[in-house]
Amino acid sequence: MKFQMTEHGFETETEFGKLEISSNEEKGFRPYQLMVSSIAACTGGVMRKILEKKRMPAESIDIEVKEVIRSQDDASRLEKIHLHIKVKADGLTDEKMPKILELTDKNCSMYQSVANCIDVRKTYELLN
Repeated sequence: MKFQMTEHGFETETEFGKLEISSNEEKGFRPYQLMVSSIAACTGGVMRKILEKKRMPAESIDIEVKEVIRSQDDASRLEKIHLHIKVKADGLTDEKMPKILELTDKNCSMYQSVANCIDVRKTYELLN
């Protein structure tokens, strides 16, 4: 990837189109939004694969970012992210979900990249 400076931030061309990144959310995605999105999407993708391997294919997985807390210092680093996951999968129960979440965390590269510096909380809801 190559990032080029623009009037409002940076941009890069991807195979899916132009990605604009800016500290002004009216001009592009803010960097922290991309990081939170990466963690959420990676979590969902890994969970989907795990459920398939366990013969409980997901009919749906929806992830809502409930909370993002950033530090009050100059860098405004991410301190906490709360993801609420709504899952619909045949055979998935409250008893099985802790192991599914554990395996998801273990195998999600984006989560593993930040696990020791950002508090990523996950709650879930099983849908019928």
